[in-house]
Amino acid sequence: MAESRYDVAVIGAGPGGYTAAFRAADLGLRTALIDEDSQLGGTCLLRGCIPSKALLHATRLLTDADEAATWGIHFGKPRVDLEAFRGRVEAIIGKLTKGVQTLAGSRKVEVIQAQARFKDATTLQLSGANTPSELSFEHAIIATGSTPLIPDSLRLSDPRMMDSTSALRLPDIPPRLLVVGGGYIGLELSTVYQALGSEVTVVEALPRLLNNVDADLVRPLHQRIQRHFKTIKLNTTIKKLEAREDGLVATFTDSQETSTEIFDRVLVAVGRRPSTGRLGLEHTKIALTSQGFIQVDQQMRTTEPNVFAIGDVAGEPMLAHKATHEGFVAAGVIAGKLTAFDARAIPAVVFTDPEIAWCGLTENAAKASGRSVKVARFPWAASGRATTLGRNEGLTKLVLDAESGRVLGMGLCGIGAGELIAEGVLAVEMGAVAEDLATSIHPHPTLSETVMEAAESFYGSPTHLFIPKRS
Repeated sequence: MAESRYDVAVIGAGPGGYTAAFRAADLGLRTALIDEDSQLGGTCLLRGCIPSKALLHATRLLTDADEAATWGIHFGKPRVDLEAFRGRVEAIIGKLTKGVQTLAGSRKVEVIQAQARFKDATTLQLSGANTPSELSFEHAIIATGSTPLIPDSLRLSDPRMMDSTSALRLPDIPPRLLVVGGGYIGLELSTVYQALGSEVTVVEALPRLLNNVDADLVRPLHQRIQRHFKTIKLNTTIKKLEAREDGLVATFTDSQETSTEIFDRVLVAVGRRPSTGRLGLEHTKIALTSQGFIQVDQQMRTTEPNVFAIGDVAGEPMLAHKATHEGFVAAGVIAGKLTAFDARAIPAVVFTDPEIAWCGLTENAAKASGRSVKVARFPWAASGRATTLGRNEGLTKLVLDAESGRVLGMGLCGIGAGELIAEGVLAVEMGAVAEDLATSIHPHPTLSETVMEAAESFYGSPTHLFIPKRS
């Protein structure tokens, strides 16, 4: 490597980091992209979003084959080749990370495999093979992401314990799997292992699954997985975990009783924490929040003026697409552009079966704030397309300003919800009103029509649903 002075040094090569680096390079800035991993892509591409969605797609094929019997189509019992299964996922990851690497080269972004630590506000100390010991910069962007959170009470030195990263490697298909955590990571991985043949028990300390999501969106998912999982234990905590030769013994406690069960594997999925511990932030003026996130303003600037932070390290929600947008903003600010992170609607998707997606203001948040809203719902039981698919348990809802009908938020539960939510994001960002959605012609028969008919219900009865007028 020649000169080690850069306009921008990006630490972390996940979706936020490589987007920031690519944008900075496109804007004419000499840019370095630093990551410890030999492959670009970060947690999302290498051990998160992409492998988990690949597994969910593959296991959905098993579910589809099973449900085909209702159409009179019968398949033999499937045989899962785990080695080939894992190989397919690795091939997908390899293809995508190679693409990112190619794009970095095309933009002349200097990719450095090393662990970076701040020496001061303009210098990084690097440790890694074939790298300079130090790198100086005008601006830095921290995009180091997050790691799985394992509470001390659930730490057990046993290879049968898994976090979300190790669970994605599919070490085996355990006959009895305990999943600790009823959030989106726990439920997505539960869906994978159940489809592959595991008897799944989910334990959640809170009163319901996906506690931050509107209850009516969670209900169809809960009802479906309740039929397929062994047990869903709510308002329940694990008092003790014990490793025995014949399995891992969990002692549960709830308001009624204490009970004990044995499992072949335990997956802990109770959240993630920002990865800031090895950055040497104490050598800068960078400040952290009480939750351990790096404090940033709307331009993604930290309390060290020439250092920016994006993605999981910069706060909730911990979503790849939020990190990507923040990376675009940070690079633009460094290049002198007037830009800031001001998104009104950050979509979130739970890729279970059925999927759940939402954006903008939720019904829960509206109630908590005391805001006057009207919630317009359209059940998929009245959708022709959902019925042809044999999946009409879903729901589409709009959170609307009670007086103007302006779209403040949207939520869906049903197959393909993650694809449908983009219309809600656009509606919120553009300040659309219910009439805009109701009078925009949607193709028939599609699931997107449920958005149109939900909007129609703001004014009365949609075509395919009769809503009696209130006196």
